[in-house]
Amino acid sequence: MSLLQPRKVKWRKPQKGRTKGKATRRNQVDFGEYGLQALEPGRLTSRQIEAARIAIVREAKKGAKVWIRVFPHKPVTKKPAETRMGKGKGDLDHYEAIVKPGHILFELAGVPEEVAAEAFRKAGHKLPIKTRLVKSVE
Repeated sequence: MSLLQPRKVKWRKPQKGRTKGKATRRNQVDFGEYGLQALEPGRLTSRQIEAARIAIVREAKKGAKVWIRVFPHKPVTKKPAETRMGKGKGDLDHYEAIVKPGHILFELAGVPEEVAAEAFRKAGHKLPIKTRLVKSVE
């Protein structure tokens, strides 16, 4: 399983930060016919993104084109189990994508709406945030 992660990061151990406001970018379906839109803020790990992608691909079958519109850029650290407090920040554990409400997570084309709805429903169960199906504006 090839998990998504950046080739290079500017900061090795960044702070958590806060997620405020709605998505002003990546909030419309640009490539496919249908999109999976986030309805609440959250952080998606590369494992969750991959699990959702597999669920979409399995449901959509052949002839479907899937776009992943979210990428885990942010490194997340974790201290080892049974470690006392202090002694600095923990080591890199995984990467997460910061998601705001309105962000399009996945796009799908080449399938009927019922198939897209079912694929995105299954993918939504793999994610820690509420999502909905949106259609392309055109």
